[in-house]
Amino acid sequence: MFTASIVLYNTPFSKLNNLLNSILDSGKIGQLYLIDNCPVDSYLFKINDDRIIYIKNSTNIGFGSAHNIALKLAIDNASTLHFIVNPDIHLKSNVIVDLIHSMNSNKEIGLMMPNILNEDGSLQHLPKLLPSPFSLLVRKLNSIFPIFTKYIAKYELRDLPENKIVDIPIVSGCFSILRIDSIKEVGLFDERFFLYFEDWDLSRRISQRYRTVINTSVYVVHEYNSGANRNIKLFFIFLNSAIIYFRKWGFLFDSYRTKINKSTLNIVSSE
Repeated sequence: MFTASIVLYNTPFSKLNNLLNSILDSGKIGQLYLIDNCPVDSYLFKINDDRIIYIKNSTNIGFGSAHNIALKLAIDNASTLHFIVNPDIHLKSNVIVDLIHSMNSNKEIGLMMPNILNEDGSLQHLPKLLPSPFSLLVRKLNSIFPIFTKYIAKYELRDLPENKIVDIPIVSGCFSILRIDSIKEVGLFDERFFLYFEDWDLSRRISQRYRTVINTSVYVVHEYNSGANRNIKLFFIFLNSAIIYFRKWGFLFDSYRTKINKSTLNIVSSE
């Protein structure tokens, strides 16, 4: 069985309904878990499909923790592949089919993402090298003073080839498909991350035992809003998650980061 989960927070049902239909119309998803983190009843949720499992949390427990509820259920129900989906994603049903086929054809892959596009069709540069404190600082500075464009292009892997499966260190949590066996081995999302970096941390752990990749022949659309750059509360959540991440993996000295980033750049340059 194949499963999927979406974490909700004040999500309008009108927007969500289109996404649910796109996922279920693929005919591949046996169960779709909706984990609602909104602490108040923002709407009366009506479900007309027995493949949808709706779970209401009494408080906002965070992105990774909410998806972990679904992942535990997916494991209990013998799912083999699981989609992590943001509620602001737009996709065609064939995306689900194509990614499942890619995963089934490449058993060594533990985590995969498609190309992620903006609503105007431009590419979102979400695949990245493993971060260092310096790379995060430069990326923030470049949004104000765009003088580090070459460094950012390298860090964000902006030269990925088209129509290929390419190994990358970080797979975005906004839309991805993971092999359930991989999280059985490395564990679920680290619940110390309330928001931000939980997908980077999971990508890193999975990449130590499986391939983590992008399939550039498939795409979805994402309503990206870069909240941490515009909302002071989200910025401090981002900062706190960054500290947790680097305490876990190393601020300045991180031999695995050096190794995997070098390997990734060699692969990309040879494509």
